[in-house]
Amino acid sequence: MTDEIANARYKAMNLLARREHTRKELISKLQAKEIEADIAEQVVDRLTSQDLQSDERFTEAFVNMRRKKGQGPIRILNELQERGVSAILQEEYVDTHDPIWREMITQVREKKFGRQLPKDYQLRAKQARFLQYRGFTNEQIRQETSQHTSYNDEL
Repeated sequence: MTDEIANARYKAMNLLARREHTRKELISKLQAKEIEADIAEQVVDRLTSQDLQSDERFTEAFVNMRRKKGQGPIRILNELQERGVSAILQEEYVDTHDPIWREMITQVREKKFGRQLPKDYQLRAKQARFLQYRGFTNEQIRQETSQHTSYNDEL
């Protein structure tokens, strides 16, 4: 039994050396490497208690990485949930009402479509679909497009 635990720990440490993993991901990957579920959980519990595995560190790094890629809060929250991050950590690291999203949605839209604002419904709808795919909330998209609509009207 001790050899199995040592083997599981070795495999877990190799995974953690590459990048942070959530508890759920790490257990799943160990099981995929034919480590029994109870041994995988035991090893991950020990790694967590030694602060070698941390869902909080994973969440912080993941959110920062996704923000840099121009992804919105809804998409980030969905991916965190899929990876087994607790709702408490999700709320702590992703606030959909944070003003940073306002800045980011404009940058993402302009990078894809340029500074030229859409003049008709079809182009606005195309941009809205793109921003929705990127994970921005409907409210953020509405604010982005309504701001630009009124700005367009002034031109």
